[in-house]
Amino acid sequence: MRALVPFLAALALSAAPALAGRITIAPGPGVLARAIAEAEAGDEIILSPGRYDGPVTLSKTLTLTGEPGAVIDAGGTGSVVLVDAPEAVVRGLHLTGSGRVHEPIDAGVKLTRKARGSRVTGNELTGNLVGIDIHGARDAHVEGNRIEGLRLARMNDRGNGIYVWNAPGAKVISNEIRFGRDGIFSNVSKRNEFRGNLFRDLRFAVHYMYTNDSVIEGNISIGNHLGFALMYSDRIVARENISINDRDHGVMLNYTKQSDIYANLVTGGTGKCTFVYNSHQNLIAENYFIGCDIGVHFTAGSERNTITGNAFTGNRTQVKYVGTTDVEWSFEGRGNYWSDHPAFDLDGNGRADSAYRPNDLMDHILWTQPAAKLLLGTPAVQLVRWSQSQFPAARTGGVVDSHPLIAAPERKLPDAVQRMAQATPLWADGETIDDTDPLASH
Repeated sequence: MRALVPFLAALALSAAPALAGRITIAPGPGVLARAIAEAEAGDEIILSPGRYDGPVTLSKTLTLTGEPGAVIDAGGTGSVVLVDAPEAVVRGLHLTGSGRVHEPIDAGVKLTRKARGSRVTGNELTGNLVGIDIHGARDAHVEGNRIEGLRLARMNDRGNGIYVWNAPGAKVISNEIRFGRDGIFSNVSKRNEFRGNLFRDLRFAVHYMYTNDSVIEGNISIGNHLGFALMYSDRIVARENISINDRDHGVMLNYTKQSDIYANLVTGGTGKCTFVYNSHQNLIAENYFIGCDIGVHFTAGSERNTITGNAFTGNRTQVKYVGTTDVEWSFEGRGNYWSDHPAFDLDGNGRADSAYRPNDLMDHILWTQPAAKLLLGTPAVQLVRWSQSQFPAARTGGVVDSHPLIAAPERKLPDAVQRMAQATPLWADGETIDDTDPLASH
């Protein structure tokens, strides 16, 4: 029996999991690569301040933690940190100097298919082609990173801040992304969450392609070419996002179906607050479209969308839509607010007593025959508009809001956002020399 006790003790020790180690290293040639090679799965490698040689690969579950001032520099080759193991962590580091090869994708951090559940948090990424590439890694978590992309002359030659490819369950939260091409580009993915990110001076802030069942919430896009582009994607929830001074569109739906576009704010751009192209069965509600050339442009047969509770304020043209039948823009007796609708509310129910039609026959003529703009202001044009207002039979089809709202809902921008919005966007200064049509490029 006594001989059995040591045997049982040894057996218990062998079955117990090894305790994770904490390894602190100092800068030196090859130090980081050796530490990774010698570490056991579950260990944490702590990088003291200084510069370390990259690129490096985590082929086992490790945690790389940088003390303030710790830098990994790949010297222009490959990805700075390639994660090829599950549940790995990369945090608190300055990662720089990736290669500039688009295929395969060079990045500050690259998560492969094997990197399921890995976390990239609190890093600074500069001078990389792509900031963070979530390439097939399920349930990845990317939070609190500051990413500054390349400023090459051609925007399409730059990489994206965060690239999400076939990565179900990825969460991208509270990152700050500036310069480069797109802030977040999601392609062929699903069940993703992008929340609370800040995007500035990019092509698209968020760019969805073939990404379904996902959430875009509480993000801020300032001074980009386009804010939130939802393309060939279904069942998206885009809510409480802000687009300020984005050049072309604040929100774009292109072949997007069964999605909720809710409580977003678009203001200050020179193009269209919202562009809806061949998109169906969407809810567009409680949004604020303020001060654009066109509030909403509907085209290419977009049908069966529910549009209610939005505020269209101070847009040069509230709606651009050409159709031969009436399209109702109210739901269950509640329409939208239109700043140019001179209406009364005699019964005090908060709804105007008259319907609103944002476009008339002359609008349709001008959109289909641009040369007719030469006739604006002539007596003939004024006569056509007067006749249409007096004789309903002369009206063409188009948007009708039967229950427009009398008062606009209020929404105030946070002070920090207002200060950032006061800066002149780089696109207004002509920094980029190429011009991207978001539809022609796909």
